[in-house]
Amino acid sequence: QMANSSSIPHFLLLPLASTRQLQLLHFCLFLAIYLAALLGNGLIISTIASDYHLHTPMYFFLLNLALLDLGAISTTVPKSMDNSLRNTRDISYAGCAAQVFLFVFFLSAEFSLLTIMSYDRYVAICRPLHYETLLGSRVCVHLAAAAWGICFFYALLHTANTFSLPLCQGNVVDQFFCEIPQILKLSCSTSYLRELWLIVVSIILVFVCFVFIVVPYVQIFRVVLRIPSQQGRHKAFATCLPHLAVVSLSFSTGIFAYMKPPSNFSPSWILVLSVLYSVVPPAVNPLIYSLRNQELKAAL
Repeated sequence: QMANSSSIPHFLLLPLASTRQLQLLHFCLFLAIYLAALLGNGLIISTIASDYHLHTPMYFFLLNLALLDLGAISTTVPKSMDNSLRNTRDISYAGCAAQVFLFVFFLSAEFSLLTIMSYDRYVAICRPLHYETLLGSRVCVHLAAAAWGICFFYALLHTANTFSLPLCQGNVVDQFFCEIPQILKLSCSTSYLRELWLIVVSIILVFVCFVFIVVPYVQIFRVVLRIPSQQGRHKAFATCLPHLAVVSLSFSTGIFAYMKPPSNFSPSWILVLSVLYSVVPPAVNPLIYSLRNQELKAAL
């Protein structure tokens, strides 16, 4: 019997632990990571907003990235912590749809913003005399607004497409949060091909973002290596390396998690991978950006 998706009142998420002691341990671990992410990103947002020395394009985009990181970790972690504490696996149909929408939105907006940030570094190092004209305050606001706006509609399209499919393979999601590939597994309709096309388009878009990050950095390194003074080279690298580290972390964990051959991994390994790409980057990003950044340290 085919169950329509609207007749499923709730979904069952994958529990992160089997025993009560491990559930409480998981709750404490996630709480520590969540508080670290709130503190780190909150400090970056408040510092950049309150210090006029940091009202530059680079820090404006960094503030946006911190906002996206806060949104991304708040989409998955609090619900998982709540379930561990209450010893349940439930998430409502609306809650699941909201998680899918928000996760796709924050993840795609983060990729877009990392691409814009590489353009910012390229202009700052390769075309410093044109920096004010190419990246004025209005241009920065328009770029950030475009990233947020386009990704909002992109996430809306994905969510509407996924939840319009009839679901007849039960309501057990093989993940600790609602995610498109896991919801698709519950579908019994051939129209999942529509969503497959969207995923192919997504992979192409991620690849385009990757190219638009790599190409400016090739130019940046060519220019930086020609700088005669060691201090100048060090300063240029200091502003680029944190961004490159965040890009590497986001792309590698995300791509590895989505391209993995499912048969080769046990459910526990899949859980570890999903925590790596959905929970770790938002908590670690503030640390990566503030460690080598003297201006941000001074302002903090």
